[in-house]
Amino acid sequence: MPPIDRHVKISQEKTGKEYREIHEWIDDPEHKNERHDITRVLEFSRMFEDKYGQEGAQEYVRHLADDLNGKFNHLVEDVQALMDKTLAYFGLKTP
Repeated sequence: MPPIDRHVKISQEKTGKEYREIHEWIDDPEHKNERHDITRVLEFSRMFEDKYGQEGAQEYVRHLADDLNGKFNHLVEDVQALMDKTLAYFGLKTP
């Protein structure tokens, strides 16, 4: 998961606004798991929409998406490496 400053930078690049309060709220260590709970996305996005408008809600969802990408993007590379090794084992690809 990217650090808060990275989320802030992404928001700044996408919207021209930091939305630091949103990112700090999501990553509050005492509530981090609850606030990253995918089953509560609608509830929390409505809360941010009420406070910051639709763009704030989108930044909340983008934060979650960036965290998921950071956590699982390596899987694609891992699967590709495994496929390459398997194909090389059977002589279908040169290592």
